Amino acid sequence: MAEAKVNPNGQLKGKVALVTGASRGIGEAISVRLAMEGAKVVCTARTADAGESKLPGTLRDTIARIQKAGGQAMFIKCDLSQAEDRERLIKDATAAYGPIDILVNNGAVTFYSPIETFAEKRFKLMMEVQVWAAVHLAQMVLPGMRERKSGAIVTIASGAAIHPVKPYENIRAGGTVYGMCKAALERFSTGLASEVYNDNVSVSVISPGLVATPGVAVHGLINEKTKDRVAPIENIAEAVYQLVTRDPKTITGRVDHATPFLKELGVAASPLV
Repeated sequence: MAEAKVNPNGQLKGKVALVTGASRGIGEAISVRLAMEGAKVVCTARTADAGESKLPGTLRDTIARIQKAGGQAMFIKCDLSQAEDRERLIKDATAAYGPIDILVNNGAVTFYSPIETFAEKRFKLMMEVQVWAAVHLAQMVLPGMRERKSGAIVTIASGAAIHPVKPYENIRAGGTVYGMCKAALERFSTGLASEVYNDNVSVSVISPGLVATPGVAVHGLINEKTKDRVAPIENIAEAVYQLVTRDPKTITGRVDHATPFLKELGVAASPLV
């Protein structure tokens, strides 16, 4: 197995990556992987310091991990539910590192509840954070990408976007709105891919599968029935790296699950620093 290390002259040298939801879990892993290939990574989330969330992990932890290994990273605290915060995020990130070359839409807020009792406030919050925030961030970084004729946008989706099939006995109750959000993100991404195809900007979707993250633990998604489906977090980080470094014309518009995608490419996930 290759040694986990930062290569400052890697394939992403000189590139600026913005990763949302980067204080822990999948967002942290993606941030680390991109930094390992020389990218300057802007990590963002709501949790900057210990004590700001019930879940483990902070933005300070993420950038400390990257910097300790010799990578470049900074954090900007941002509440994706607030338009002003999103606008400030892009402004401050660009001022610090330069125009965004890679946008990874990973940030999310999720509630599980049957439709009959799903609160309007929670519905609107999920749509704002998971769907509209991704669209808004893309709107702000796309002009520069199109001008430079270079860029990549990757959105993290889920198998929940796939329509449930009969028999319905094993469907987890309460996941309808979550599935709606992820399905919307997939359609947004494939549509945008077609709009910016001639600008050499790739827009793709990757689903992680079941990964052991703090958020997954909170919702109890890993149990005796699902434990055999758990995939290494390195797989999703590697899949994102592959999407942002391959030929935009051939890779754009893809909607893939991380592990099968890597198998198709014949690529093994790199260990993370």
